[in-house]
Amino acid sequence: MNVVKKPKWVVEKEQARKASGKETVWLFGLHAVRDALSNPRREKLRLLVTPNALEKIREAVEISGIEPEITDPRKFSAPIDPGSVHQGVALEVKPLDWGRLADVVIGAEVPRTILLDRVTDPHNVGAILRSAEVLGAQAVIAPRHHSAPETGALAKTASGALERQPYLRVRNLAETIEEMQKMGFLVLGLDGEAEITVEQAIDGRKDQPVALVLGAEGPGLRQKTRETCDMLVRIDAAGAFGSLNVSNAAAIALYASLRG
Repeated sequence: MNVVKKPKWVVEKEQARKASGKETVWLFGLHAVRDALSNPRREKLRLLVTPNALEKIREAVEISGIEPEITDPRKFSAPIDPGSVHQGVALEVKPLDWGRLADVVIGAEVPRTILLDRVTDPHNVGAILRSAEVLGAQAVIAPRHHSAPETGALAKTASGALERQPYLRVRNLAETIEEMQKMGFLVLGLDGEAEITVEQAIDGRKDQPVALVLGAEGPGLRQKTRETCDMLVRIDAAGAFGSLNVSNAAAIALYASLRG
């Protein structure tokens, strides 16, 4: 009997799905761990905590129902970077599953979404998640590859926003942009050399759903991303010199898209 072999791409997809199911993340720091413990969506596996830190997060520990492992501060053995400012607490969790794109980006009165094109610095992404939460964005979206995954450093920079602000990682950013355009989103790519500003692009249509696409510092948007956006826009600057890092640019562009 001939056995039909699965195509290589099917095998690789199944292997990736199994690997992602085993994936865990170690969060650290009082704010990040407290908010993760209080998040019913978050699957919590193991909590390492010093006696002093436990007193500061005791209420969240009790809410979570997890049994803490009390550890001596001098023997803190969580598998995190030795230079991490853990504040005496680390929590092993499964990455959050925010569901499908359409379930997340639609629903608000004036939807705003941020898409990141190869932004790999977890500190930048954490800061963007924090701004997105404060300014009411529906989601922050990034490709699965060449982007910052959930890490303890990202969660600590986000200061709790990772638990509440959807962070979706998609297979293909250009295809996601096209999908959002079909939903009615105006997709604006940030480019310092663009001829028009964010405010000018949405003048007269600020009630339309808007997606802002930002690239990594230096390279900026990839060519395919630039071609897929509806238009390229810039942040209006006071002078001819100077630049913003990507997290600052995301916050300012998001604010401008709401006020323009």
